[in-house]
Amino acid sequence: MNLQITLTPIEIDRIIEMAWEDRTTFDAIHIQFGLKEQDVIDLMRAEMKPSSFKMWRERVQGRKTKHEKLRSFQEGRFKCSRQRQINNNKISKR
Repeated sequence: MNLQITLTPIEIDRIIEMAWEDRTTFDAIHIQFGLKEQDVIDLMRAEMKPSSFKMWRERVQGRKTKHEKLRSFQEGRFKCSRQRQINNNKISKR
């Protein structure tokens, strides 16, 4: 990992969370935290149990949604037409 970047425990937790999210690209992590894809991989290897890291690598490797150039959509986020709106911590009906 890049030695010039020092991260707080909260930032490390957020990077790990973003890395596990299917639709968060490595480019988004790079823009927000300055870590390249290899830096994220190194961070995940250092912070996770070996079995969890292996599971994450298998999940992420080759996944089109994790790489900006391979995505079929450019902006926005996917929202299912059947997804309900959340208002004031309650799920409202359509």
